[in-house]
Amino acid sequence: MSSRTPAGEPSERPDEGGAVSDEQWEEFLRQAGSGGGDVPKEPSARARMVTARLRALDEEAAANGRRPGRRNKPAEAWQPDGWRTGPSGQPSSRTRKRKRLAGALGIVLVAAALVVTMRPSLLTDHLPGGGDSVDASPLPAETAPPTAVPADLERPTPEQPFLGSPALRWADGAAGIEIPEAEAVGGMSKGEVEQALRATRQLLVSANLDPATLRGERPEEALDLIDPLQKGERDRLQRSLAEPGEELDPLMLFSRFDPDETELVGDVVKTRGWMSFEAGPTGSVEVHADYTFVYPLVRNGGNEVARTIVRRKLTTVLHDPERFVATPGKLSVVSSQQNVGNTDCELNDGFLHPSFPSDRKDPHRAGPDVDPYDRSEWQPDGSCGTVTRT
Repeated sequence: MSSRTPAGEPSERPDEGGAVSDEQWEEFLRQAGSGGGDVPKEPSARARMVTARLRALDEEAAANGRRPGRRNKPAEAWQPDGWRTGPSGQPSSRTRKRKRLAGALGIVLVAAALVVTMRPSLLTDHLPGGGDSVDASPLPAETAPPTAVPADLERPTPEQPFLGSPALRWADGAAGIEIPEAEAVGGMSKGEVEQALRATRQLLVSANLDPATLRGERPEEALDLIDPLQKGERDRLQRSLAEPGEELDPLMLFSRFDPDETELVGDVVKTRGWMSFEAGPTGSVEVHADYTFVYPLVRNGGNEVARTIVRRKLTTVLHDPERFVATPGKLSVVSSQQNVGNTDCELNDGFLHPSFPSDRKDPHRAGPDVDPYDRSEWQPDGSCGTVTRT
């Protein structure tokens, strides 16, 4: 026997639930026998009581044409927030899953972007021709002597004469000779120090990068930067150019190639190094430069590429003409040293003579093995070793 609570009235016995019809039980038994469905649950007495009260409030509000406690509003069935739709502001489980998936995907994309940024070859190597690409982006300028040897790459061609050379990523020509910011030292003003730096830079350019100088012509601009009042220096350089020999070698300051033998490939010489300055004797400033120049060459009429590498250490000084016997704005050369890779050091005719890959190597050549790209060490002057690469 079952008891039903009339609509809108609370049960007199709160602990009793509503009756379940025969049809509902038959459906339950049928689903249970097939392994599916849940047991229909009757609402509790408390739930039935709340439902009845809410329905009564809805009917009263509809009869009065407005919501209880509200004015000038059309009639609506009043219900508490979340009665049927669930509490507002609570995302569904599907929404939460989507947000977690979107967050995880975002983390993966950010990580992938960072990896490709640090190692673009991971992406470019899988593109058509990507595995053959070479990173030729310029390296930042040196600010001090390096401490490691650069890595090797590929063989050069007339179209790409710096392949296989660490210089591939070095600066082109004069762009690789950067001067530090000047400041007053040694009784010299900031402007005078900057003048010394710029003059030293121009001397390096004229002596090692000017096309006329490289073709073996007379380096007039470089000579003009040197103070004629410096005892014997300009005269010595002029004689070395006119009558080169072992004792008077113009290669100690100038890079020169025999135009009857070789020619440069293109118009780019790679450059890398650094420059600094310090106070000299009161009324002077000394400038120190350490630069390596890489020259790609072919024999006249040929297409086999060779490279000669010249590293120079140069110290110049600019004197205050009021304190020294000096010409205003002209440099004195304090010292000039060189290390040359890939030249016949037994010839003393004032030119650099590179060997080419197809030339027969002399296995009994005296001297140590030398890496001409190693800027972390200085080879003793006068050494004539065998280069390990060009």
